[in-house]
Amino acid sequence: MEAKFFRFLKIVGVGFKARAESEGRLLFLKLGYSHEVELTVPPAVRVFCFKPNIVCCTGIDKGRVHQFAAAVRSCKPPEVYKGKGIMYIDEVIKKKQGKKSK
Repeated sequence: MEAKFFRFLKIVGVGFKARAESEGRLLFLKLGYSHEVELTVPPAVRVFCFKPNIVCCTGIDKGRVHQFAAAVRSCKPPEVYKGKGIMYIDEVIKKKQGKKSK
């Protein structure tokens, strides 16, 4: 399969990891929950993990690649106070200021 469309995701957080198995057909995510999140990859999409915190979704159909990347991101969207979560590589998270103490 010739891949034309890519979507890179970055996982930020202590202990947050990803791994792809069975030739890019399964994606396992450790996101701080009590269990591992398992995602089945659609037929037109492949998944690679270059590092434990970098996930690459690739395929020939742009819509399906982006939809699967959005599904992965929705497992743990980035939060605005610490910046932890799953975000796109080119995404910028505008952080909020915490509570002010007196």
